Amino acid sequence: MNDTDVGLLIDDDELYLTTLQRSLARRGLETRTAASIAEALRVADEIRPAFALVDLKLGDDSGLTLIRPLRALRADMRILLVTGYASIATAVDAIKRGADDYLPKPATAPMILRALERHKGDAVAVESTMIPLHRLEWEHIQQAMHETGGNVSAAARLLNMHRRSLQRKLAKRPGPERGPEPE
Repeated sequence: MNDTDVGLLIDDDELYLTTLQRSLARRGLETRTAASIAEALRVADEIRPAFALVDLKLGDDSGLTLIRPLRALRADMRILLVTGYASIATAVDAIKRGADDYLPKPATAPMILRALERHKGDAVAVESTMIPLHRLEWEHIQQAMHETGGNVSAAARLLNMHRRSLQRKLAKRPGPERGPEPE
């Protein structure tokens, strides 16, 4: 990527989007933002970004649907999918659709820069991108809670665990080791 390339950040969380855009600007990356699929396609068509950071959940829509249209706009565009609901199945689906990388949320500026450099053959330390097991479990539980509208009993059934076990896990919210906040 050269200095004139512009990136596109797509997320429906405006605070995260603004914070991340400022953090990337401090590191010399110019970006534009979009909060919906329609806005993302409009902005992407206008600027033909060098890279796109796409959130998996955009309101009621899926960011996965943006991968092919973005790739059609610019074949060499680096497409990075980010999500707070990390799962192997979603990562595989994103890669099959044409995403270049998959990052857990909150994706920080250093994580994004490493992912953008990865295609150049630079070595990336494995531990810098690994998600701790307790964090994956917590995100999986949160996804089940979201899908059941916060109903603990229904989420426990979905997760195939006893309701009391789920309640104990919910009471033990992961601490600061959850991961860095956007810079």
